[in-house]
Amino acid sequence: MFERSGRGALDCIFRCFVPAFAVLLLSGCSALGYYGQLAEGQWQLLRTRQPAARVVADPRTRPALRQHLQRAEAARVFASQHLHLPDNQSYRVYADLGRPFVVWNVFATPELSLQPITHCFPIAGCVAYRGYYRQGAARGAAALLRQDGLDVYVGGVEAYSTLGWFDDPILSSMLGWGDERLATLIFHELSHQQVYVQDDTAFNESYATFVEQEGTRQWRAARGLKAVSDEGLRQREQFIHLVLASRARLELIYAGPEDDIAKRAAKQAEFARLRADYRQLRDGQWHGDGRYDAWIYGPLNNAKLLPFGLYDQWVPAFAAVFKQVDGDWQRFHRRVAELGRLPAAVRTAQLQQLAPPRQAVSD
Repeated sequence: MFERSGRGALDCIFRCFVPAFAVLLLSGCSALGYYGQLAEGQWQLLRTRQPAARVVADPRTRPALRQHLQRAEAARVFASQHLHLPDNQSYRVYADLGRPFVVWNVFATPELSLQPITHCFPIAGCVAYRGYYRQGAARGAAALLRQDGLDVYVGGVEAYSTLGWFDDPILSSMLGWGDERLATLIFHELSHQQVYVQDDTAFNESYATFVEQEGTRQWRAARGLKAVSDEGLRQREQFIHLVLASRARLELIYAGPEDDIAKRAAKQAEFARLRADYRQLRDGQWHGDGRYDAWIYGPLNNAKLLPFGLYDQWVPAFAAVFKQVDGDWQRFHRRVAELGRLPAAVRTAQLQQLAPPRQAVSD
């Protein structure tokens, strides 16, 4: 996974919904082991939760934890009162995990394709990963997929949403974050409870990302803080652009007429180009800022590229919707819900009319 410096900038790319409750809706021996660990992991998490207010009031609570939870509650109130996000007990409870991640997600693709191996669940729809509550189980699943010749990537996840099925807790895995990053997560995940469209990850995540970004801007303004520098966002945008450009070139390679041996060689040459382009950007425009070094110099494969672009593809379109409703959050959420009820093709066409998505270059 990422170093701490890089994780803060890319964490939203890997925050994924894990439909643990799906085990209650499914049957079948072939899936029993997997869904059993989902149910067990979610149940343990539910048992660990306790009201954040109780933790704050406990004299044995560490001062740092108490302050963190108090500031999280302030952001939680802001989310409901000002951003008109669901007013429930999510992020008003706390759970001590005793581990750095709540789940580990396993992504997989064919060796010469960027099409993900998808997994479908009731309510949540189809997603491009499987989640595991134990790191060992995730690594074991990844090893089996590699034996089948697939490209595999395992990423740790510090938080996820259950779409309001349960009261999602503030997790001990979040305590290393700054208060503002925790607030942005609250805004993002509560957005999934507000509007969620089955089988449309780009729509769901772009909507939540816009709410996160605009909500954070208003959250800072409400506290009398200066606007966040655009430098970090600019670097993140440039890095994602690099990865999307590489992914677009790989798609052309895989669709080409060459044999598999030639495609494998071209694939490795493309990853070398991606690293070279990154070094040029880092050492030039970024003046040596290596926040993405750990990611770029780790092993690269198709599966590692999967999450990029999903979380902000339609952010400009949602920004246009927000402008159309004059920044009225209630009208904005209603308009987003209306878009979500449209047939997929019609919805995509309307989003394209509002603002074209960012395109990866293919030069």
